[in-house]
Amino acid sequence: MIYGIGIDLAEISRIERAAQKNPRFVDKVLTPAEKTVWQQYSGARQQEYLAGRFSAKEAFSKAWGTGIGKLSFQDLSILDTAQGRPQVVQQIFPGQVFISISHTQQYVVTQVLLETNGKE
Repeated sequence: MIYGIGIDLAEISRIERAAQKNPRFVDKVLTPAEKTVWQQYSGARQQEYLAGRFSAKEAFSKAWGTGIGKLSFQDLSILDTAQGRPQVVQQIFPGQVFISISHTQQYVVTQVLLETNGKE
């Protein structure tokens, strides 16, 4: 049973500016496992990754109906499978999470679908 659907669109340059303005921004948004992956990238790819995880966590919070605030960025960890598909590996929702992340040079869009077994 579908519990919720969330979508988010983020401007990559806005996320980059936030990270430059506040050195703790990266640590606020990324879990330690995500930060390890982020550190392996540089330049535009690093900014895409950060913006993608930010946007995905925003979309998750919308699907769950809480928004960021009641839900912390640290409550979710999104890592790629060996095939490159993003997968939520740490989360607090008691069901399945489906996620999609897509980039252009300027934007990242994410969609999250939350599914329960029907026994909410």
